Amino acid sequence: MNSRFRLWFRSPIFLLSLAAGLIAFAVQSGEVGTADTMHRLQSTHAFWTSEPPVFPNEYPEFGVHGRNGSLQSWYGIGQSLLMLPQDVLGTYIGRLHVFDRYGDTDPTVRDIVVTYLTQMFVTVLTALVCFRLLRQFLFSVNHSIAGTLAFLLATTHLHYTQNMMENNYICLLTLVGISFEYEWLHTGSKRALAIGTGALGLNLLTRLTTGMDLLASAFFVLLVLWFEGVRGRALWRRCREYAVIAVPVFCFFGFLDRLYQFYRFGSFTNTYVSLVAKETIARDPSLPSNYPWTTPWHEGFFGALFAPEKSIFLFDPLIILALFLLVLHWRRIPPAVRAYAIATCLMLLAYLSFYARYFAWAGDFAWGDRYVSTSVELVALMAIPLLLKYRHEAGRAVWIMGMVLLVVSVLIQIESLMFWLPLEIYQEETLGHPTFVIALRAKNIVAFALGKMNAWGLNNVPMTQDPWDYVHITCWNFLPFLLGRVGEAPAWVVRVAFAIWFTALAALAATLVRIRQVATHSPRVSAQGDTPSWQSRLV
Repeated sequence: MNSRFRLWFRSPIFLLSLAAGLIAFAVQSGEVGTADTMHRLQSTHAFWTSEPPVFPNEYPEFGVHGRNGSLQSWYGIGQSLLMLPQDVLGTYIGRLHVFDRYGDTDPTVRDIVVTYLTQMFVTVLTALVCFRLLRQFLFSVNHSIAGTLAFLLATTHLHYTQNMMENNYICLLTLVGISFEYEWLHTGSKRALAIGTGALGLNLLTRLTTGMDLLASAFFVLLVLWFEGVRGRALWRRCREYAVIAVPVFCFFGFLDRLYQFYRFGSFTNTYVSLVAKETIARDPSLPSNYPWTTPWHEGFFGALFAPEKSIFLFDPLIILALFLLVLHWRRIPPAVRAYAIATCLMLLAYLSFYARYFAWAGDFAWGDRYVSTSVELVALMAIPLLLKYRHEAGRAVWIMGMVLLVVSVLIQIESLMFWLPLEIYQEETLGHPTFVIALRAKNIVAFALGKMNAWGLNNVPMTQDPWDYVHITCWNFLPFLLGRVGEAPAWVVRVAFAIWFTALAALAATLVRIRQVATHSPRVSAQGDTPSWQSRLV
């Protein structure tokens, strides 16, 4: 047993899994993060209880009329299915006698169970798949470990680990799709192709716009074949082999999505967007006929790139490093990495263009632009592995720039965790636009720590108008602090929560130190080397 235990702590896969789980555990607030996820969780609850997916008092703020006049949620089924086992477990745990006095106080026992289990599960799998993909791209163990940790800690993935929107789940499935489709390219494994296309198909159940992820992944396959010199009949044969498995899988998941749409709204062909638009315009005829596609395209497109409140370069600075290094080392990097870079950059452009005209083009209540953040993260994934692999070729200046951007990126993501995300949105009602949100969050952190929120003019009336929101934006956004702020949990429970939280932080620090020790002695893989067989089998 001791020998096996020592082997675990020499394994980069085990240590990455442990670090990912501890990261997800440490950053949770116990709340689902947004009203969107709260509504999706209610849809989950409606699957197996007598409760409706939408309560009558929530309409018209939320919900749309479906078959037989019933109120229905307007989201896909994907994340609701993901949360189903945790919702069942959390509901029954919340009914235990020990929680009778706590009741439905926020954060509820059910929400705590759902958020912790779901986010730890998704984050651990994401770490494993990131590591797998980077090793498939012939980065060394060291570089793959560093790239994976940078992805988890230095991109907006960390923010969405705390705030349980669909983003990280979509990101996971897209990474699985790319990784296993790439495995099929080099092994011919039909099982791998079925897993990859199945993950991309499952994404469609979460958000139909992930069809862009599906197309980007298919284009990645085509580009790899092209860059590796496959032409003519050989190229056509591989495309046909891909389509034989991929098309039925995609059609199957597309049919499941349409079946769910028919179950709710009685139609196989429409989308919830058109139904919501129809009911919203009926309530407010002053809205333009093209609602919700009312934003001028250039405003939404360039806003996502450069607006101080939402710029992808401000909220995910690692994308700057990734793009720079891809251009700098384009002739050096392997064909698969070039194919991945082109496919993910095109996917980012597609998302930017698609959502540019949406009335809430950046996702409204969100940290950064949540509609494009996943594709930004996927591009940024290459930043640190490329920086490390070509350190000597790039020179000292590039290395220093890369390290600075990495540190800044980590600090920005940690900033995003400190308060519940609507804080700056409320403050913007009096501060006006444009507002440099990253700097405002830093100012909020310092002011709150020093007790200077009022003195520095950071409190305003809009923050206090919703009592529930006010409680949540005026404390550090981690479970022990939130339990203490709400004041319903017994003092001993709050103390135990703090003890567990600090223990988790210490365990995370120790795990990261151990990862560094293991990475220092891990074998390297050259650009011409083969991915180890144990790694190619990693799921």
